[in-house]
Amino acid sequence: MMTEQWIVPDAVFDGQVLRQGVGILTDGLRVLDVADQLPKSAVVTRVEGIISPGFVDLQVNGGGGVLLNATPTAAGMRAISDAHREFGTVAILPTVITDAPEVLAAVVDAAVDAKGDAGIAGLHIEGPHISVARRGTHAARFVRPMDDGTIAQVKRLREAGIAVMITVAPEAATPAQISELSGLGAVVSIGHSDSTAAQTQQSLAAGARCFTHLFNAMSQMVNRAPGVTGAAINSDAYAGFICDGKHVADEMLALAIRARPVADRMFLVSDAMPTVGGPDQFEIYGQIISLRDGQLVNQEGSLAGAHVTQLEGVARLVSKLGISPEQALRMAITVPANLMGLHHLATLKGRKIVDVVHLDAQFETANAIPILARLAS
Repeated sequence: MMTEQWIVPDAVFDGQVLRQGVGILTDGLRVLDVADQLPKSAVVTRVEGIISPGFVDLQVNGGGGVLLNATPTAAGMRAISDAHREFGTVAILPTVITDAPEVLAAVVDAAVDAKGDAGIAGLHIEGPHISVARRGTHAARFVRPMDDGTIAQVKRLREAGIAVMITVAPEAATPAQISELSGLGAVVSIGHSDSTAAQTQQSLAAGARCFTHLFNAMSQMVNRAPGVTGAAINSDAYAGFICDGKHVADEMLALAIRARPVADRMFLVSDAMPTVGGPDQFEIYGQIISLRDGQLVNQEGSLAGAHVTQLEGVARLVSKLGISPEQALRMAITVPANLMGLHHLATLKGRKIVDVVHLDAQFETANAIPILARLAS
């Protein structure tokens, strides 16, 4: 039996606030308490840096050399989750992108099989009900309007108690279909869309409450046409974004964050592909995607997913966008957890220590490791 031990880092992120002078009591398995005042008899280990709940990522296509579309199994999901855990991300929504109906069916089977597995928090279905014009790297031959088959798969997931995010374009799903999906408890996210702001607002009124990778794969904001981008920024809906300096200019992200009318509605996603924790190329839709100069490109040289971790995104938010560490951590942990109704992912007390991470002050990847087990052993 391990001895209870207090760990006192430079700061503790408790899911809401970055606190200094705080101790964490652990028995080597779980966090038993988080307290400002320690007992006089406390055995204390002091460490530099920040202790925090691990990151939450709602858009993860792959990792560790595995692409979910190509390996639509529970084992594939576990391999992706394990790859991202190495970089401090302890909860993901494995993400299946536009593909044939049988691929979605296989992924749903996998999600049911993997329910309860550490790190797998649900499923993100990104497409195929999107705009051909804004499909990005999604294959046009699989793009199609919303159908009863997809709704049935979402219903199956929800009946199994699995958290679901589904990305749709307003031009590919009727307000009634969006309302039905929302009524099932799925988080309907608008993305890969060329719709107008007015069409977007209709989808929000029908029950959509999120946007997928803001600025990317959506109609842009210009002076007389706000598009999906403008509608998203003006709304009180949640919005995911990629912060790698390649998908969106840092200045544009900073502007959008400042402009949102409601706080804590922006959240960080990686949109990661198999190269995170894996080899520098992979195959999708019969095409080779390669990592070049830190970005993933297809054979035509266009962006094809992201090669970034949540930790790298947090570091960039702080160092390049001037976001406070506390707000950046909320964007990578608390906001996505709350959006999906997975509030326990944004807490420390009671958490398994393998889901708690130790970060250095600069949020360097090499130091984003779950260390409490080692310290408390």
